[in-house]
Amino acid sequence: MTEKELLKLKKSELLEIMLAQSKEIDSLRAQLEEANAELRNKRIAIEKSGSIAEASLKLTKVFEEAQKAADLYLENVKRGSHQEE
Repeated sequence: MTEKELLKLKKSELLEIMLAQSKEIDSLRAQLEEANAELRNKRIAIEKSGSIAEASLKLTKVFEEAQKAADLYLENVKRGSHQEE
């Protein structure tokens, strides 16, 4: 709407336009708030998945070390049994 068209409008028509814009602004704010909440939830999920991945890597390393220790123990037991024979 041009400036000339706005100047020709009655006060009641201008108020109606302002009311409609106010409702639209409220609706857009609500949508923005909802989108921001979804974004926060996704960021939290991403952060948690990163933590889970890190924990998995640490556990994998622990299991690898435990396996090495078990292998070494078995090797020592076999050597001990061969020496006794």
